[in-house]
Parts: sequence; C-alpha cells; structure tokens
Amino acid sequence: MTTAAPRRRRLLPLLTMEQIASLKPELANVIEYRKSGLSVNHIVGCPLDCSYCVRHLFDNFELKTPRRLMSDEDAVKLLTEHEHFRPHRTPIQIFNRATDPMLPVVKPHTFNTLRLLDEQGLTNHVLIITRWRVDPEDCAVLNSFRNIRLTVLVTHSGIDHPGIEPVDSAIAAASLKTLHEHAERYRTVLYWRPIVPGLNDSDEHIARALELSKHAHTTVFTGLFFRQEIAQYYADHGLPLPYDDIARRKIMPEQSEQRILDAFRRPDDQREPYGPLFRKTSCGVAYAHKVADYNGHYGIKELCDICPVAQLGLCRDAWKAPSLEEATEAARALGATGDVEITDRAIIVEGLNEPPRYYLQHGFGYQVHDRDKPHRPRRHGRAEIGWDGSK
Repeated sequence: MTTAAPRRRRLLPLLTMEQIASLKPELANVIEYRKSGLSVNHIVGCPLDCSYCVRHLFDNFELKTPRRLMSDEDAVKLLTEHEHFRPHRTPIQIFNRATDPMLPVVKPHTFNTLRLLDEQGLTNHVLIITRWRVDPEDCAVLNSFRNIRLTVLVTHSGIDHPGIEPVDSAIAAASLKTLHEHAERYRTVLYWRPIVPGLNDSDEHIARALELSKHAHTTVFTGLFFRQEIAQYYADHGLPLPYDDIARRKIMPEQSEQRILDAFRRPDDQREPYGPLFRKTSCGVAYAHKVADYNGHYGIKELCDICPVAQLGLCRDAWKAPSLEEATEAARALGATGDVEITDRAIIVEGLNEPPRYYLQHGFGYQVHDRDKPHRPRRHGRAEIGWDGSK
C-alpha cells in the first residue's frame, strides 16, 4: 500500500566525491551494523552541539550543516542489499549517528526513507531517535506507514548546563507529549539519557522523568558514553569532567540506577512492579510493540528483574538457544576463531568484532558475547566505573 506523501521541501545538497573522500572512512560508510540494528546514515552534519555526542568519534562534530552522501533511494538500496540484512527481521535505525532525523532540513529525507522501506512491505523494527521538535503534522506522516514497525525514541536528559547540552530539554519533552498524544501506528519511547551523577540525577531530575514517562509507551534509561574524544572536547572547552576515567562502554553507576529504580518502584503492582521501565533499548522497543526482545536479553536475568510480567512471558517463549553445531557453523562463516561456547546467558565467541556478533544475535534472538570482553554480572554491557567489583 502506498503511504501518504510527506511535506515537500528542497533536498539537501549532495557532498562531492572529493568532500566524501575527506571524511573519516567510518563516517563515509553509509550502512553500519550496531546493537540496535543496521544503521542508515546518508546524511551527516548537525547544529545541536550536545557535548557528549558520538559525532566526536567520527571527527564530525564541527560539521554543523547537514549534507547528503547519496540519495534516499540509493541508501535504502544499500541497506536492503546489504549482506547482513534480513527482511522482516533485522532491526533498522535511521540517522542515529551523524545528524538528528527531525531537523527541518533532514525531516523530508527521514520521511522519504521510511516510505521507501514501508512500500517494500517490510515489517522490520525501524527506530528513529530525536531530541528536536515534532508537531502533529509530523505525527500524521509517521502514522501513515502500514508495514514497518516504527518506534520514535525521544532523547531527554534534563541537563541544564548550556556548555554540555545547549538544547533545552523542554523541546524534547514537548515532542514526546505530542508524539504520544497522536500515536496510532508508531510507538514512542522516553529515551532518558545520558544520566550523569551530580549533573542530572537529583531527586528533582528523577521526579521530572517519572512524570514525563506518563507521556510515552515505555521508558529506557541509560548512562554516558565517555570516550577519549569526548573527554578531550570537555577538557578543551573547560567543561566539568563527569568521570576521572574513560570507558568503551556506557557508564551507568550502580547508585544512580538504584535511586531511579526506587523512584519508579510500584510496590503494589504485581504485573508491572516498575511500570514500563527498561535498562536496554531493544527491551523497551519490544515492549512497546508487544513482541519479544530481538536482542535476546532474556538470558541475562538481572536485566529482567524490573520487567513487566507479560513482557517476560513473551521473551521467555521466544528465547531458545541454537545448537552448538548451528552456532559454531554460523560464527565460523563470519570469521570466528577458537571454541564457540553456549551458556544459559549467551553464545561466547572469539575473533568477531561487534557487527558480526550483532548479526548473529539478531538471527538467533540470543545474546552473543566476545570472550575477550566479558559482560559482568549485574552491570551487563556497562562500564565498571561506579560499580562494586566485589559483588
């Protein structure tokens, strides 16, 4: 079925081949496999200037004006012909690495990309993440897609330090309320991030997030990526360093998490003891659409201890370990070395970086971990910073 056409605006200019060649190779690579799926990023450049943005990792932070690497049609073709794309299964993200999909000049491309996917009859999860303005007319377009399983995640931190986050969080809060009010075919997530001790984890910040969570189908909370490039930017601009050390994983201290859980706890609610609150993005997205988690987190029981009972049932019914032979064959085909092991938590492999591990994970619906980078109990997939290693 043909979906409603989005509002027409002038297309963004295309970068020349010489300009594309000057970009960091990772930024020029339009399709990237990330934990939440194959990521489509054929527009680069963002004026929002959030100091902790992952654009620092791509040497892209100073590129403020969005520009296209290619047409929407070519980008979607690259996606659907990618060797790791599975129709109706592989999760997809759009413009989550180098721009905001709801910026006025980017929005027509966001809607067109969604339309191109929807018109192929694909039922894959599709995620768009924004902190910018969304109006009812935008919601009408988002509701027009008939096939894709669309989720809009609204990033809201409540950080009011203008040097760290120049964008007023009230913009995201208003967008979340608008999206939730008008949602019919899509779902909306309060993406409460990054939570940083002493910056936006006060009782007042937590109470504000709890109130805002009433205007979303679900809430996902998470910490800060604090890599070397981001730490250097903080130092160069005289911003207060949130941590003494950097980490390759998100930092979400135990004490901050516990205070959040205490605030969201519903002691008399046996079905949803913490409401629709989740530690992991895919868990929140799955709950919003009433399907099992596509990342197979069910094996990591300490992640599930806050989940609604009905969601646990969906994930339990879908969660099944592959045979060792099947897992070994699939891992070897992607270049894995060493022994493959299957535990009641995850498939353990060696010699595979993140993209092929995520490909296996989404295919099996079962966690896939690198033996050399273990996921510690209770802080699964998070940095050691802020956690008691003796527990």
